[in-house]
Amino acid sequence: MIGPGQKLRLLREQLGLTLRDVEQSSIRIGQRLRNDEYALPLSRISDIETKGVVPSVFRMYSLASIYRLDYLELLQWYGIDLSRLSPEGSDKEPKHTHRIQPLAPATTVDLPLKLDPSLDLRRTSNFGRLVEQWGLVPLSKLRDLADLGYTYGYIGAEDYTMYPLLLPGTFIQVDESKDQVVNEGNWRSEYERPIYFVETREGYICCWCSVKGDCIILQPHPLSPVPVRMMRFGQEAEIVGQVVGMAMRLDLFAEPLPPLEKKEPPKLT
Repeated sequence: MIGPGQKLRLLREQLGLTLRDVEQSSIRIGQRLRNDEYALPLSRISDIETKGVVPSVFRMYSLASIYRLDYLELLQWYGIDLSRLSPEGSDKEPKHTHRIQPLAPATTVDLPLKLDPSLDLRRTSNFGRLVEQWGLVPLSKLRDLADLGYTYGYIGAEDYTMYPLLLPGTFIQVDESKDQVVNEGNWRSEYERPIYFVETREGYICCWCSVKGDCIILQPHPLSPVPVRMMRFGQEAEIVGQVVGMAMRLDLFAEPLPPLEKKEPPKLT
């Protein structure tokens, strides 16, 4: 099995490029980008091809550009597969509620291609056992499924604002088009009352909301230990959107629930 350095040498030879050609091209890339880190001296190119030296991220960029090679594919030659990028390096759950940022772009993703015919969406099931076949699907094929009107959030491991309706560690889907607070409604239960994803100066919060004048009241669940908060609407707090979906874990409780604080209704000023 040939290594990444040998692959680069073979590719260079197939393109009819000499070591000097690669060096001069990388120098021009460095000049264009105003960074000498992109330049590849002759000795370094030789070391990469014959001695297993791993190029820096800048020099990988130059090599990918000169050899007309996909940068992600070049990373894969060195054992780095960005399509499987995940926050596995940390064993701690984030403490604060936050907006989820997209991971690095990937060319393919593992998706279930075939499900067990016995799957019944009306029944609780072990979904992992119902997947008969997984496969790589180009992400470009998923563009038609994208809906830019949605964003996604994560309820922090120490955020008990909507406990027990939304437990810490819950992933939420937020409809950004529903960014207007509904003060009153014919809600038959707490499950039908709109929950909003709110951005404040201190971070994000997921809660019920009501507007009084130029103030917004951030209302936690009655069983939550978090007090009611009141902020200036549009200045101290803004509505990102309404929570319309969630994925909730039930096994993140290593610590007992914080003691219930005495809540007093906020005073409007």
